[in-house]
Amino acid sequence: MTPQSDEDEVWRQIVASFNDTSELDSADQPWPDSENLPAGPPRRVVKPPEEARQPLPEEFAGLGRGGEAETDDEGHYVPPPPPPLPKTDTATKLAWLALFGGPAYLLLSAALSWRLQGWMLFTAVAAFIGGFVALVVRMGDGPPTDGWDDGAVV
Repeated sequence: MTPQSDEDEVWRQIVASFNDTSELDSADQPWPDSENLPAGPPRRVVKPPEEARQPLPEEFAGLGRGGEAETDDEGHYVPPPPPPLPKTDTATKLAWLALFGGPAYLLLSAALSWRLQGWMLFTAVAAFIGGFVALVVRMGDGPPTDGWDDGAVV
C-alpha cells in the first residue's frame, strides 16, 4: 500500500465514527470520581433579603462584618490636599479662550441656525488657529539653556 492510501483509510475511519458515542469507563477518566457532577440539576443557594435578617444584639451593635468596631480608623490613609494650580498669565488665558471659543461659536451658530457673515466666520476660524499657535509657541519645550538635559543623547 502507498502512504496516500493509508492516510485515506484513516480519514474514512474518522468520518465513519464521527457520530458514534464514546463510552468512558471510570478507569479512563483523567480525574477522580469525587469531582464528577451529579446527574440531577444543580442546586442553588438563595440568600435571604436584607430586610428579613435579624437585627444584631446590643452587645454587637458597634461591630462591622469583620468583627472590629466601625469607628476605628487606624491604618486608614488620607491623602494630603493637592497643591494649588499654577497661575497663568493673561496671554495664556486668552489663547485658551480663543482655542475653544472659536469652534464653540461656530457650533452654537450651526445649532441655532444663525446666518453668519463672512467676517464672523473668518474671525472664529482665525481665533482657533491663533489660539493654537499661541499655546504651541508658549509651550517652552525647547533645548535646555543651562547645558544640562535629563535624557540620553543617542
